[in-house]
Parts: sequence; C-alpha cells; structure tokens
Amino acid sequence: MRPINNQQFRIFPLLTLPSCTFSPLSAFASWRENSPFPAVVFRAASQSLGSVFQLFSLSTLDFLSFQVSAFRFSLPTIMDLLTCDLPGIKKLRSGKVREVFDLGEHLLLVATDRISAFDCILPNAIPGKGEVLNRLSTFWFNRLDFIPNHMIETEVSLFPAELQPYADILRGRAMIAKKATPLPVECVVRGYIAGSGWKEYQESGTVGGYKVHAGLKQSDRLPEDLFTPSTKAEEGHDEPITWSECRQLLGDEVALRVRDMSLELYRYGRAYAASRGIIIADTKFEFGVKDGEIILIDECMTPDSSRFWPADQYQPGGSPPSFDKQFVRDWLENCGWNKQPPAPELPAEIVAKTAEKYREALTRLAAPASAPN
Repeated sequence: MRPINNQQFRIFPLLTLPSCTFSPLSAFASWRENSPFPAVVFRAASQSLGSVFQLFSLSTLDFLSFQVSAFRFSLPTIMDLLTCDLPGIKKLRSGKVREVFDLGEHLLLVATDRISAFDCILPNAIPGKGEVLNRLSTFWFNRLDFIPNHMIETEVSLFPAELQPYADILRGRAMIAKKATPLPVECVVRGYIAGSGWKEYQESGTVGGYKVHAGLKQSDRLPEDLFTPSTKAEEGHDEPITWSECRQLLGDEVALRVRDMSLELYRYGRAYAASRGIIIADTKFEFGVKDGEIILIDECMTPDSSRFWPADQYQPGGSPPSFDKQFVRDWLENCGWNKQPPAPELPAEIVAKTAEKYREALTRLAAPASAPN
C-alpha cells in the first residue's frame, strides 16, 4: 500500500462505495478518477489501541486482493455501515436497521449499524452492531428450531453468484431468508416490569392492559409473563394494543397461535440466558405466513429487540445496567430531546459504550460453553 497522494485523492465529508455508505466517524478518501470504485473509506484506528487515523491508497488490484474483511478482522470494529445498496440487486425497502433486497424466490436481509430509539433513526452508526444482530439472530434461529423460522443461509461463500462481488460487505451481517407475509403486529412478551410497561403501571396499575397487583417496584419480576402486542409501523410510532384488539386484527386462531409461540420462545430463551448470566426482561418477536404456516421472521432476542440485564447486578427498584440500547435511551431521555425527528447525534463515548455492550451480549450468549463469559 502506498501513502496517500493529495494529487490523486480528494477528501470529502461522506463518500460511498458502489455498495455502501459509511459513517463520517471514519476517515474518508475518494478513489482515483480512473478507478471503478467511486470511493473507499476505512477507519484505520482501533479503539482499544487508541491509534490515530491514516489513509492509504490502493490500486484496483490491491483492493481486490487485499479485501476489506482482512482489514476488518485485523482491527476490530473499523467500519460503520449506515446504508447499503448493491448495484444489480433490487432493494425492496429500508427498515429502521435492515436493508431488504429481492433475490426472486428469497430475500436478502442486511443488518446495518443504524440504531433507532423512540421510533427515530439516530444519525450515528454503532460500529459492528449489524454483525452482532445478525450473528445473535442466527444463534437463536438455530437453537430455537422447535418454532419454524425464515432463515435459509448466513454463510456468504454459499450465497448466489450475483452476491459474491459484495462478499466483503455482506460477510457477518447478511442473511438469505424465506419470503413470508408479515403479520401486522409485534409480539411483545414481558417477564419483568420496565420501560413503557413500568410507566403504564405507575399511571393505571396495568401492564399491556392487564391488571397487575399493587406494590411492584421498577424492574420487578412480574407475577406471570405477559403477552403485550403492538401495531407494527415501518415509520413512526408502534402503538400498544390490547389482547382483544390483537384478536380482531389477526383472528382468534392466529392470535392464539402467535401468543403461545411468543411465550414459548421467550421462556426458553430466558432460561438459556439465565445460564449465561443474563436476564431477558422482555423481548419482541415478529411472525409471517409462508405457504400457510406461521413462521418466526425478522430478528430474534437481540439487543435491539430485548432488554438484557446482567444477573449479578440485578436489583429491583431502578433501571438495571444493560447489554442493549437502553444505554442510548437513557442518554436521550436526559439530553433534552423532545423525541421528535430529527434525533440528536450521540456523543462518541455513548457510541463506543453501546458498541461494547452489544458485543458483550453476543459473547455472553453465543460463545461456546467452554469459553469464558
């Protein structure tokens, strides 16, 4: 690799590869005018080493032989993926976190490093977050195979040929999934009283519309696990609905089925997580219909969809430390933001701490039993 030459490169605040847009947290350099790549960006700094940024130029052959993956694994958490476009691959939609592409018979789901809170997408990327979400969902889909799910393949080398040019971007954060018709509810299960459930309880003595006995403290274990569904919104706020409203939306048979599946998944996941020193206080699932069968879709018990508390620090009466985005929510609650777009930019220390919490959740839950937790 050759040091950067200012006559060959131009510096920009935000640049794109043909396949991705990276965060302005990284160092940026545009590609040479005769290169097939409009731009390339690397963060050549490891947070753990505290090293400084350095830009390098690569010839086309250098780029192809070097491969981003090698760079990524040599320096952990070096690329922040905010958006992803794959030329030649049809994008169906961009969710709060995932980009969804049409592969014909199947879907390609790409987990970005975007983070949302209070139904707003924040301007920062959380480095490595997409890989954590994808790897943890893969772990749960394999482990919870008593409930059918949409996962087909996560090993990029086995992806179709048309995706191989993007292997370095997709590796670790992409999943080929079955196409299913999503059900219009999010299936929330609560085992502990926290978040919006705690606020509702303080106001009305109910959680998700269920009457709960008096005297509970914040973060207390609920007397029984509660199924508290909400509407599913691609944009804007998800709204809680009652069990009666859920049955009206889905029909009695489907509503009963997804409630029972959600409770079964949660109880299994909670018991397993407890063996790894984590309390899953609550979580949400999404289901779809494929060939007349209800299957689990989207993600499964990740730090984005769940509250993870360290068991050895759990104490009712407050908001426990967590391995999820509650850390971000807490900062947003206290920064003066009115919870309306646009969301404020997170300080660098909040970004770094959140990335660390996500990685620790993955390590604790999915590391081999013989590995240290």
